Amino acid sequence: MSKSVTYTNYLKVDELLNLQIRKSDPPEHDEMLFIIIHQTYELWFKQILHEMGLLKTQMNNGETWNSMKTMRRILTIMKTLVGQIDILETMTPLSFNSFRKFLDSASGFQSVQFRELEILCGLRFGLMLEAHKNNPEAYEKIKSRMGEQILWEAFCEFLFRRGHDIRMPERVNEHGIIYEPSEHNQNVLVDVMNNDPEAALLSELMVDFDEGLQEWRYRHVKMVERTIGTKKGTGGSDGVGYLKKTTGHAIFPDLWAIRAKL
Repeated sequence: MSKSVTYTNYLKVDELLNLQIRKSDPPEHDEMLFIIIHQTYELWFKQILHEMGLLKTQMNNGETWNSMKTMRRILTIMKTLVGQIDILETMTPLSFNSFRKFLDSASGFQSVQFRELEILCGLRFGLMLEAHKNNPEAYEKIKSRMGEQILWEAFCEFLFRRGHDIRMPERVNEHGIIYEPSEHNQNVLVDVMNNDPEAALLSELMVDFDEGLQEWRYRHVKMVERTIGTKKGTGGSDGVGYLKKTTGHAIFPDLWAIRAKL
């Protein structure tokens, strides 16, 4: 006789609550918060990647309202990611330093799912693969993601299906956003904003996502700066120095450029 489904066994609650294993000895109180926050981040990254897969399919199929519905969900998750930083900032530098040495070489740079998210946003840089060269499974997963359609390509496909003279972006760069801004596409986007209200709404949601990602990066770097200052990051990373370089870079530059043309 099969076991009945319950809240506990459906959600694997017992297994989930046994995944928070502190490394500090003696156990430091705030290490529990640190683990739970980052495990929660990984769960939300998983959901965002799940939603991005659906979003790309919807845009490729020209499903305007479904695309907007999915993007709104992603935006709400992004706000949750930013809000979680408020919780993490209740941990003082002294509290973090009490268990930091036990993290050894562990680093946020090693988050495979965040790298996947960046890749789908159109970002490329050497660290994406370099950080996982000793982990074949992660290396192949990231490399495979690099061959997938990115969000901007799916959005351009969406506009093309609506009859706009959009040009598909060429992948020309391996050290930042993989495509260059396009004057032609910016002119098309200005026309979209003026004459295609539904597509214009989705365009603005794309900008909202771009801004949300930049907000998360900014809040993250300030949280790290107030916690460890200019120290090296765990795992020997450059810490705040590197993180500051990632802030303020748009992933949909054409949508920002047209602000001056409207």
